[in-house]
Amino acid sequence: MNKLYLILAFLAIGITTGWSQAWQKTDLGIKSSVNSTAIEIQVYSPSIIRVLKSPHGKTITKESLSVIKKPQKVTFSAKQDGDVVSVKTEKVKADLNIKTGTISFTSIAKNTLLSEKAEGTFVDFDDAGSKTYTVSQTFTLDKDEAIYGLGQQQRGKMSQRNVRINMVQGNTDDYVPFFVSTKGYGLFWDNYSPTIFEDKPEATSFKSDVGDCIDYYFMYGGNADGSIACMRDLTGQVPMFPLWTYGFWQSKERYKSQSELVGVVKKYRELGVPLDGIIQDWQYWGNNYLWNAMDFFNSEFPSPKKMVDDIHNQNAHLIISIWSSFGPMTRQYREMEPKGMLLNFQTWPQSGLDKWPPDMNYPSGVKPYDPYNPEARDIYWKYLNNGLFSLGIDGWWMDSSEPDHLSFKPSDFDLKTYLGSFRKVRNAFPLMTVGGVSEHQRAVSSDKRIFILTRSAFAGQQRYGANTWSGDVNSSWQTLRNQIPAGLNFTLSAIPYWNTDIGGFFAGSYNKSWNDGSGAKNPMFQELYVRWMQFGAFTPMMRSHGTDVPREIYNFGKKGEPVFDAIEKAINLRYLMMPYIYSTAWTVTNNQSSFMRALAMDFADDKVKDMNNEYMFGRSILVAPIVNAQYTPETVVKTNAETGWDKKSDNENKSVSVDFTQTKSTKVYLPAGATWFDFWTNEKFNGGQEISQQTTFDNIPLFIKAGSVLPIGPQVQYATEKKWDDLEIRVYEGANGEFTLYEDENDNYNYEKGVYSTIAFSWDNARKALTIGDRKGSFPGMLAQRKFHIVLAEKGKPAGLNTEKNGKEISYAGKKIVIKL
Repeated sequence: MNKLYLILAFLAIGITTGWSQAWQKTDLGIKSSVNSTAIEIQVYSPSIIRVLKSPHGKTITKESLSVIKKPQKVTFSAKQDGDVVSVKTEKVKADLNIKTGTISFTSIAKNTLLSEKAEGTFVDFDDAGSKTYTVSQTFTLDKDEAIYGLGQQQRGKMSQRNVRINMVQGNTDDYVPFFVSTKGYGLFWDNYSPTIFEDKPEATSFKSDVGDCIDYYFMYGGNADGSIACMRDLTGQVPMFPLWTYGFWQSKERYKSQSELVGVVKKYRELGVPLDGIIQDWQYWGNNYLWNAMDFFNSEFPSPKKMVDDIHNQNAHLIISIWSSFGPMTRQYREMEPKGMLLNFQTWPQSGLDKWPPDMNYPSGVKPYDPYNPEARDIYWKYLNNGLFSLGIDGWWMDSSEPDHLSFKPSDFDLKTYLGSFRKVRNAFPLMTVGGVSEHQRAVSSDKRIFILTRSAFAGQQRYGANTWSGDVNSSWQTLRNQIPAGLNFTLSAIPYWNTDIGGFFAGSYNKSWNDGSGAKNPMFQELYVRWMQFGAFTPMMRSHGTDVPREIYNFGKKGEPVFDAIEKAINLRYLMMPYIYSTAWTVTNNQSSFMRALAMDFADDKVKDMNNEYMFGRSILVAPIVNAQYTPETVVKTNAETGWDKKSDNENKSVSVDFTQTKSTKVYLPAGATWFDFWTNEKFNGGQEISQQTTFDNIPLFIKAGSVLPIGPQVQYATEKKWDDLEIRVYEGANGEFTLYEDENDNYNYEKGVYSTIAFSWDNARKALTIGDRKGSFPGMLAQRKFHIVLAEKGKPAGLNTEKNGKEISYAGKKIVIKL
């Protein structure tokens, strides 16, 4: 009788408190219903938790555009303690309060990582006739916590605290609703509609215009690298790019003929200045009514196949401009329009006439296509394949992939796409259009690695072989300063390939009265361009591009003159770093690493959370670009503004002479926890201090972390000109360190089948011994035997571009060697 009474009493308590109804365990995690909100916590991996919320108890179903990972079978526990149900893996724990509907996340060490401040909100919204919701979720962050990522913005900020960001893809702003925290976690808000991210002292929130549910992923990687690895596990890994993509690229808006384009490559070869790529911008197709025809209807390009062959015969590569829109006279437009595959809003170009400003008496009729539609993507590739890929063109410059949305009207968001309203999927446009090209090319060929240069990005785009540039930015010192945190935050959004228009895009204000009228002779632009070039040498793609001012090196003078020599030196430096860069690319692909690394990634305990003017390039090189004018006045330059020397007259401007041979100085902070070597002199410095560094016009401050093993490549005219059969290996003592040299066939996907080799270098600082390990793997054309010249970095030994082979010469045939230094 007493036993029965206890059982009935226990059940009564359970019914009263709701224990028996509040949640249930599933194969993936738990389901619950709190205050009429259906909540699911799904375990995707030991480190990744998905949270789904839907109002009114609706069943939650959603197919992600970004996430390609399927939940793996993970051991987890689900237990209730009072009002809290905990889902626990070996890495992280999610606690759901079944009274409030809020969720918090803690590490296994019981450190609170992130907490929802409220259960999430759903406001009824009519999305072009579809009943849905405006959705939002607030979180509580620690006061001293820094967060990074959210794509790329031109704000100049490193940490994304105390900001309000209206996330709608634009020319110079790319939005990825993912951030990483200095507490070691990442958060991905999986929504594609216009979204406001806001961080205030009282709360941090995402609010999206359209959502059938709240959908986000919490991931705990332990640090920024770990969280980025989780995000790529969710949304796709990074493929290898061809070796030649890491060389120097010359471009401008635009080469107007076949002979001009080929002639630029020829001129670089004659000058002996390294070059791997040339880019053809728009209008090779002819007039604006033929916009993006993916064919050469411009009479100045009479023999496209010969043009491509002439470039290849000079050991260079060509990528070409393609857009996400089509003119009304193109075959693509005429095939897509009857099928409802074009979006009827204003985009570039608005006028059919090729003049500025646009003459709207002659509207172009150009319309973006619907990349959300798989058949539209098929049609896009059909014409690209037949018109351009068949010619042997090496890659694609996917311009305006956000796309340009001009003369915006709110009703434009009501336009129908294959996946619903344009509003619903707005920010995923670049992911879908870039993905369409990438997937189609990979389906027809594995001999040529995909290479796409594009202007916009969304979560998951790293899986498509795309390198995003920072858009049509102005040519000014402030813009140059902004590029560093822009690139670093983009990288921290889990997308490692990023670059910028070296020199800035809009530079016409520098032309005016300088000798021949060209800004290339204007000392103000010359200084800015050189410093931007030096910075560009330490980004994943080194690419010179812009309008108004010619960017080819021979426009800036000739050999023996300071500006020409400084540009050439930056390019040569890039090529000497090629073995380091390509090996770093392998760590990006194989180990989920990053090229451009905010200092907080490697020195989290130092005072570098908001450092926005220095970064690590790979794990060994500290880059401190000079981002302030040292030789000329620094003025704020806008697109159509004028520059000047304190309002001097034009005649005075013509006679201004600048001595670029003077030595200057700049401040550099060396992070604590490491010893540093000046790359140019091998002078050693302790970390944890700001130093005053002497600089010259032709040098960028670079410091090598103690313990680094740095391979120096041969002097070449293009990336594959010489074998790496006689590399200099510089060792920077002061700490233990290691480096893995990666090699493969340079331009196919055989590496995915294990067709590559690695050689591990390990430095034992106590023993002063460098171990070169057994070579692992092989590939056709691999060097069976080679030489290494081992140099201990010391004053008086080779430094900078000095590659005299005066270290220890080692013959290596693939077997382990230990060298004492």
